[in-house]
Amino acid sequence: MAFPFFQFAVLGVMAATGGLVSAQSSATFACDVSKNSSVNSFVFCDKSAGIEARVKDLVARLTLDEKVGFLASKNPAVARLGIPSYEWWSEALHGVSYVGPGTRFSSLVPGATSFPQVIHSAASFNTTLFHAMGKVVSTEARAMYNAGLAGLTFWSPNVNIFRDPRWGRGQETPGEDPLLASKYAVAYVRGLQDADKPEMLKVAACCKHYTAYDVDNWKGTQRYTFNAQVTKQDMDDTYQVPFKSCVVDGNVASVMCSYNKVNGVPTCADPALLTGTVRGDWKLNGYIVSDCDSVDVIFNAQHFTKSPEEAAAKSILAGLDLNCGYFLGQHTKAAVAGGLLNESDVDRAIANNFATLIRLGFYDGDPRGGPYGALSTKDVCTAENQELARDAARQGVVLLKNGNSSLPLSPSSVRSLAVIGPNANATKTMLGNYEGAPCRYVTPLQGLAAYAPVVYQPGCLGVACAGGNLQLEPAKQAAGQADATVLVVGTDQSIERESLDRISLTLPGQQEVLITEVAKAAKGPVVLVIMSGGPFDITFAKNNEKISSIIWVGFPGEKGGTAIADVVFGSYNPSGRLPVTWYPESFADSVPMTDMNMRPNPATSYPGRTYRFYTGDVVYSFGDGLSYSEFQHHLVEAPKLVAVPLESGHACLSRRCKSVQLLDGHCEGLAFDVRLLVRNAGGRAGGHTVFLFTTPPTVHGAPRRQLVAFEKVFLRAAEEGAVAFKVDVCRDLSVVDEMGTRKVALGAHVLQVGTLKHSLSLRI
Repeated sequence: MAFPFFQFAVLGVMAATGGLVSAQSSATFACDVSKNSSVNSFVFCDKSAGIEARVKDLVARLTLDEKVGFLASKNPAVARLGIPSYEWWSEALHGVSYVGPGTRFSSLVPGATSFPQVIHSAASFNTTLFHAMGKVVSTEARAMYNAGLAGLTFWSPNVNIFRDPRWGRGQETPGEDPLLASKYAVAYVRGLQDADKPEMLKVAACCKHYTAYDVDNWKGTQRYTFNAQVTKQDMDDTYQVPFKSCVVDGNVASVMCSYNKVNGVPTCADPALLTGTVRGDWKLNGYIVSDCDSVDVIFNAQHFTKSPEEAAAKSILAGLDLNCGYFLGQHTKAAVAGGLLNESDVDRAIANNFATLIRLGFYDGDPRGGPYGALSTKDVCTAENQELARDAARQGVVLLKNGNSSLPLSPSSVRSLAVIGPNANATKTMLGNYEGAPCRYVTPLQGLAAYAPVVYQPGCLGVACAGGNLQLEPAKQAAGQADATVLVVGTDQSIERESLDRISLTLPGQQEVLITEVAKAAKGPVVLVIMSGGPFDITFAKNNEKISSIIWVGFPGEKGGTAIADVVFGSYNPSGRLPVTWYPESFADSVPMTDMNMRPNPATSYPGRTYRFYTGDVVYSFGDGLSYSEFQHHLVEAPKLVAVPLESGHACLSRRCKSVQLLDGHCEGLAFDVRLLVRNAGGRAGGHTVFLFTTPPTVHGAPRRQLVAFEKVFLRAAEEGAVAFKVDVCRDLSVVDEMGTRKVALGAHVLQVGTLKHSLSLRI
């Protein structure tokens, strides 16, 4: 998020953020009868009343001037009704963040648990972990709310598809696969939101950025004016999938519309996308918020409307409820006066906002008497939370190369370890973006030093590694004298971030020179650790026999150094798998980032996007990742034929059809089980992700391969475990046709788990 076209005043976050001051007798809460007896007569303050009745009462008590104030992310106080001000914008992408004016850290709470950046956590393919992290974040958020340091509405997670490897914000996402993104979104959202009562919220999550948003700033193309040209087919089988899961399966409290246009219409002013799809088809129970400040962008940058009042009206009529920023607060009243908007339209928007706050308990008086009132600063940065951060960091580490089984290193045989590279002593870099103040860093250097004596050389003064910043000779000397060398390279937010996409897929500056020369000089095995959000073309290292091992660690969070060392020295058996494809540099040379088409086009030599459609060469594939153990799969049960029922007189009963659209009634019960035995044939306990892929018939430009299920298992050495997948034919074996209609693909499907392949025929 950003404020691109005008500078907002930086509002000090008062000690009463969200209307709450901890441990102060002067604390002001909405509907606090103990401090303001007059609110006792307000229905919106009556906890026994239904949410709809409370919202209706509150809206009816407001003037139009007051109402429009509730369209902006900084809600004003309404003293006559005992309502304090509230700041909606807080972030919790991978921990409570200091991004956004709704949250701050202080001497009372100097830090919160900072989990790995999302792309790293996604590599664990562990939905239980995703949920556990969300639960910890919401607990710490509630504790900070009780301390007057945070709000209750957190604009996370980012569930956009990581379509292009150059995208600076890909690090914030769960990767390139719609199923993985959906599973992450649902688990994390439920971890954040789930409360003791189903209609209530612990905190309110927000799935963003809706939709088809994955270009920030590439070769002069800015997200504020980019028009994403997307086919109906790609929209429904790729871009919309995680958002639909967020709403339908995760019951997320909010969806944020993005800056860009989709097929010529700004997403925040598109009634088909907002009212039609999110609220209509998917039944959102919550509010729709703009990115900051998308409504201003609609008028000032995209010139989609002739006046600011028209921009305000179009966005509200499209289904927008809340504006991050002040634009709606400034121009909505004039839009009503000019006949562009009815006051009832404003009522509808703020009603959705109020309903969310009521579900959060904001209008229930002093929260210290509520379900989370006992949470306090002691519940932030607990030992248990720190251990979960360590475990999350370890589970996301991906071992990409391990020549001659050179890893793990033995602590007893490594008497000197050279630790080299611009990220070898990283702190804040490990967090990625949308970070908060961490509890405590453990750098790679510190983590490795706990296992062996170390000699540290940065090799480059910063990840840019340009000009005179290369310090090659000291690095070579250290590697030449050490029993083993660990090189920690990659990027930071100066290379890839929001508002900065990459141009190249090669490592920054002279990092390749540093790596190659240090490897040549090294006396012992060389471990290359890449810390980055996006993928790189590291073919040179993959093919270099002097580089014995390669590890990707994303941005591993505050405990990243411990996790790296635990994997390098064998205290933890790596189990991470790549959540994105690693492309060669030729991809960046030939494929424009602005081409949103997922499917290849042989006529133009366009290779397609992601493992599902891409037809070109790769450096590493989606799902790649090694272990110190060997895991074997044995297929126990899977059908060879599945009959698809059709109603009498269906056209496909009398002619050959390649696909068929099934109504919901025909899909009920149309499923089968795939049962497997998984055996850890190695000598170490470890985790393993079991992937179930399908290759559908070649119809409607179907994916070359599609992930339909996955499960993370943990097995002791020589232990065997059972894994069962329930395959829903209409959901898992269907494809989206050229018109955006989902159909079951008839004919031969190939199910694949590891090296196992099983043919399945779908017939009518």
